[in-house]
Amino acid sequence: MANPIPEKYSKDMTNGDTFSLLISFMVPMMIGNIFQQFYNIVDTIIAGKFIDSNALAAVGSTGHITNLFFALGNGLATGIGIIVSQFFGSGDKDGVRKTITNAFFMVIATSIFVGCLGASLSRPVLVYGLKTPDEILESSVIYMSVTCIGFIGTALYNTISYIMRGIGDSKTPLYFLIVSSFLNILMDLAFVIFFDLGVKGLAIATITAQALSAALSIGYALLNNPVFKFEKKDFVLDKNIIIKCYTLGGSMALQSGLIALSFVILQRVINSFGAVVIAAFTATSKIENLVNMQFKALGDSLSTYSGQNIGARKGDRVKKGYRVGMTMMGTYALIMIPLMWIFGDFLMRVFVNEPEVIAFGKTAMRILSSFYLPLGTIYVCRGILNGAGDAKFPLISGISEMVGRVIFPAFFCSLPFLGAWGLWISTGITWTIVGVTAFIRYHQKSWRKGLF
Repeated sequence: MANPIPEKYSKDMTNGDTFSLLISFMVPMMIGNIFQQFYNIVDTIIAGKFIDSNALAAVGSTGHITNLFFALGNGLATGIGIIVSQFFGSGDKDGVRKTITNAFFMVIATSIFVGCLGASLSRPVLVYGLKTPDEILESSVIYMSVTCIGFIGTALYNTISYIMRGIGDSKTPLYFLIVSSFLNILMDLAFVIFFDLGVKGLAIATITAQALSAALSIGYALLNNPVFKFEKKDFVLDKNIIIKCYTLGGSMALQSGLIALSFVILQRVINSFGAVVIAAFTATSKIENLVNMQFKALGDSLSTYSGQNIGARKGDRVKKGYRVGMTMMGTYALIMIPLMWIFGDFLMRVFVNEPEVIAFGKTAMRILSSFYLPLGTIYVCRGILNGAGDAKFPLISGISEMVGRVIFPAFFCSLPFLGAWGLWISTGITWTIVGVTAFIRYHQKSWRKGLF
């Protein structure tokens, strides 16, 4: 490794014990992912507890459509982080710095465009696209519009976070995220309880806190991290780097976009069952996000690990990372399955008070948890393949998940003996199909050509 960067600001994952490296890198990301989920979870809890179930449904009904817009920026950030990790693994400091400067030009331009587009389309999409119920329409439009306007803060935080992870630093973004998460809670409570701003207050608090976490992370990096000590030459736009970032990041954005689009289509099916099912699906989705975030932390750790080792041409370590990752994933999944069966009722009560919604959610959590092993397989295989820069897999994965989430709910929900339960059963079956697809893709040799 040719990068003379202090270990405080980076981590060389091309040497050392694979399990120890993944754990030390993954734990801060797990904690960070939990706190990042707090942004939306706190909105959900306060909406359900301090406003009403319609407010909870309004926040939930916009989640999938805003994720469709956010997927574009987040996919780009993921691709940028992988390119940074590959340059770092090969010891190319100039490549790392040029990627960072070009990345911020791209992310700022992309996020402004996406945010404005999302805000301007919020009402027609919710009215004509999702058939949002009248009783929650206005609140949904407000929440989506404000959230999209503040998208640039989320995009910048994700970008700086993935860049730092690319060089092996998963701790610094966590510190600032924790601070802004607590700030978000305080602002949520203040805007809803004291200023009576309803869902608008929730959205304003969220985007303000996200912008703060981005500003603090970027400011700290510029002042302290040697990687961010730029020279004038680093600010020249590099056509090759931009194309590479948009190619890989665009592929991942397409994957995320297809998945998010499938949720948008699914949301229309959810809305057809009324406010109770919408609220139950919203709450169970938040709980599932917490579980998914830990799988995601493992997947993102494997992306950085494989990216650095592929940059260093150490293929055996990439294969070892896969084996260790599958073992870690299986252990976590087998622990979480019984926990969800036992404590599903308690978890639902955190979000809402209505007994009917709680009853729906309790059974739904038991259905979903039965499919955690294939869900975890997706993240392990995706992490390795993303780190390798495999541009084909995100498209394969995205199409597989979109098809599953569109076709299966329409079929299962139409069965009289299933009805709304088909929503959660369809999710589990989709995870299984995508998990098998990811497993097969990893074991194909074509993506390894020229890498190791």
